[in-house]
Amino acid sequence: MDKEKILAKSRAENKNKDMYELEVAKLANSVAVTVMLVIAAVFFIVQIAAGGGLNYGIWALVFGSDMALRWVRAVKLRSRLDLVLAIFYTVVVAVLAGYHIYSLIS
Repeated sequence: MDKEKILAKSRAENKNKDMYELEVAKLANSVAVTVMLVIAAVFFIVQIAAGGGLNYGIWALVFGSDMALRWVRAVKLRSRLDLVLAIFYTVVVAVLAGYHIYSLIS
């Protein structure tokens, strides 16, 4: 195969997406989730230290992003591990959201 045929085949397989851009997007997503987790942990600790009680809503948001990520991976990649983790995170988010809503109502 000549160079042009190889490039055309690669473009068709990658749907004209640059592999470097995909890797950067993956890294950016990972960093964003980590930063969100750190910020949520700081807020959680400060709220407890200030006597504000527990805020389960923050953790529902944090785990919600990972839940969404796992659901997308489970559906698109047909990954059994991601499916199990997606279900687990869905339960965790539901419980945390329930606690948060209950604490707001009561």
